[in-house]
Amino acid sequence: MPTAPRTPGDQTYDGLLVQDDLPVGWHLPSRFPGERSDDASGEIDALLGYDDQTGGDPPQARRASEENETVDGRWRYIEHTATATRVYIRLQRQQFSVPEEVRITGVVYLPWRSGDPITSQLLRELPTARIEAAINQRLFAMKRTHTLTGGKIELPSGRKVAERDLLKPLGDPKQTPDFYELVALQHGRLTANGDANPSATMAELSGVALSTTQGWVAKARARGLLPPGRRGRAG
Repeated sequence: MPTAPRTPGDQTYDGLLVQDDLPVGWHLPSRFPGERSDDASGEIDALLGYDDQTGGDPPQARRASEENETVDGRWRYIEHTATATRVYIRLQRQQFSVPEEVRITGVVYLPWRSGDPITSQLLRELPTARIEAAINQRLFAMKRTHTLTGGKIELPSGRKVAERDLLKPLGDPKQTPDFYELVALQHGRLTANGDANPSATMAELSGVALSTTQGWVAKARARGLLPPGRRGRAG
């Protein structure tokens, strides 16, 4: 994955947000927040006082992350076509969610002309839930499961599993309905529990070779059920 913009001002360089994620009436400009040509998300976080969620790593280390989205979040600049309202949204990958997702964790509104008021109507024009849903569907195929009340998850086949059952043996890929969805959910749960090598733990849980679970995880990624892996990292 690229770790620097391909061209100056390319907000889509890391795949976190693309124009197709935005509803009709919103535009993704070819420049970063603050009319910058480079991604200054770390500096914006520092300016706004966001807590450092990377264990004290310097901004250079955060920017060097090879993941699609770094854990400290990314600011993206969008414009409302009809009103020219400028909006900065902060997108952050929720690594410990099951299934994994991206959420909007900050919003800054600026009117077209400095000093103009921001009305309640302008605030209602930003469909945050729709933007999040579009991103998650593209990145993580979020339609694969649906969380129900009572701690149960509904899989695409209609089968329902309890969250407490996600760490049970996975079974045979040819005989288990929604097998790769379960692979993705189990991998996500182990990751959320802080497991440094979830594929190895999955092999132990199912009583199979590590290479087998690594193949399962690779197929789940290929089907869009898990995000791309991080190079040089186990699991």
